[in-house]
Amino acid sequence: MSITQAATGFVGWWANIARAVWTTVKALRVTLGTWFGTYNPRRRTFTHLYEYPEKPAVIAPRFRGFHRYDLTTCIGCDRCARDCPVDCIYISKERVPGRKGFRVTSFVIDYTKCMFCAFCTENCPVDCIFMGSTYDLSCYLRDGCLVDFAKLPLEVAWGQATLNPTAVALSKYVTEPVDEGPGATQ
Repeated sequence: MSITQAATGFVGWWANIARAVWTTVKALRVTLGTWFGTYNPRRRTFTHLYEYPEKPAVIAPRFRGFHRYDLTTCIGCDRCARDCPVDCIYISKERVPGRKGFRVTSFVIDYTKCMFCAFCTENCPVDCIFMGSTYDLSCYLRDGCLVDFAKLPLEVAWGQATLNPTAVALSKYVTEPVDEGPGATQ
């Protein structure tokens, strides 16, 4: 019976049940055939191959990990925040009297929304933000995924040290940005 010919009544009801059972049997046959065909009892798990987290996993050269940000070269143009398709970059800046440009007071990336597309890095006129190779930012609360790069220690923000949850948590207690910028009065 074709799909266009709908059986009615009691016979049609049993025909629908038989078609549903036959479709399920065909799908299970494909699934189980693939599973048994690829089953290898000697295959090791991911942790046996890479010994993660004791040794870091191998990363491809073009891997797009967590961002690296250089506060000293950022001009506060907001281009990265405008180019972000999910609006996960928040920039606060203030005009500094006696100087040209802005002082970035806060550069926050919300990693609960970021999809690591690298659109923010492509159009930066001074290349102050780029994709790093850090891939592990584990935390227990969502607040730990809000990273303010302007308040991080410079070696963490520049990617010379790891972006770990401890550094992110400690940066939330800092009230002023780390770098005042060139020409700032002491």
